[in-house]
Amino acid sequence: MRGMTWDHSRGADPLVAAASVWEARTGQAIAWDRRSLQDFESWPVEELARRYDLIVIDHPHVGQVAESGCLVALDDVVGLAEIAGGSVGGSYASYAWGGHQWALPIDAAAQVQAWVPGRVAGPVVRWEELAALVAEGRASLPLRPPHSLMSLFTLCGLAGVELGGDAFFPAEAVRAYELLAAVADPAAFGMDPIAMFEAMAAPDSKLAVVPLIYGYVNYALPGYRDTRIRFADIPVLDHGPRGSALGGTGIAVSAYAQDRAGAVAFAAWVASGAVQRGIIAPNGGQPGHADAWEDAEANAASGDFYRATRDTLDNAWVRPRHAGYMAFQHAASERLNQGLRAGEDGASVIAALNELYRASKC
Repeated sequence: MRGMTWDHSRGADPLVAAASVWEARTGQAIAWDRRSLQDFESWPVEELARRYDLIVIDHPHVGQVAESGCLVALDDVVGLAEIAGGSVGGSYASYAWGGHQWALPIDAAAQVQAWVPGRVAGPVVRWEELAALVAEGRASLPLRPPHSLMSLFTLCGLAGVELGGDAFFPAEAVRAYELLAAVADPAAFGMDPIAMFEAMAAPDSKLAVVPLIYGYVNYALPGYRDTRIRFADIPVLDHGPRGSALGGTGIAVSAYAQDRAGAVAFAAWVASGAVQRGIIAPNGGQPGHADAWEDAEANAASGDFYRATRDTLDNAWVRPRHAGYMAFQHAASERLNQGLRAGEDGASVIAALNELYRASKC
């Protein structure tokens, strides 16, 4: 079998390790290819399904893939109660659409807070505390699309702004835009989370806090980089930690797989609590099952990465997943960055984003 995942040690190494154990158990080999983080967030799943048996996907694709028929409805072919019961926040439910389960969570993530001991006394508790750190150049957040939009979503949640409906962003979302604009670093428009972590991990970096960034447990592990990064729940605003934009990945099975039964069996096995805890976590993965998030060894190895961010994950917000969402996410991120770069007023940017959202629903 062939599988496609994303090109980072967190996305590839644990699946390669799991495939080795699987081959020893079953005699069935799985070769994993990788695509860049940018491609992972935007590449059409239907194209991948025609080339691969197993595909690691992002949950906002599920509306599109459900309509295309390119993936196996896993609830029709395998029992999923144990995996569903181990969901971290909405990770499992995020891959459900149209009454079926299209992928199983193997990686749970949301925007959390990153900080470096020695550069700051501890994580920021309240959003208002960031102003001084931003002024000193010691706080930033990644703004490369789609991450600026993800931060706008999260700030809406922290401000108690409910997203949805025909307009999607209500008028109150202007406040979230203004909060984002206040921390927008011109140098960060080209940075995704990996780039920002790499900059933060440099020994001579003064970057101390990133208040909204998708968590990467690798940077919390000793020896991964020169500087070990710690993680915490996102800072509190009016509400919190609530509304962080859910991320993570799920494993899906191609409807065109030559050995569909074998691919389904592997997907269910690798998403199970025992494998997530015993194979995925020790091999640099960021598990999607609560058994691993609650595991004492996994937390000890990662400086309590899982315990320290669990409230944020459990209260995370699931993005829209309709068939037109991915095109909206791309266009809205670009339009948002245009407004942030130009110092545009929040009302006009929010109105433009709402127009793009309405178009995505047509």
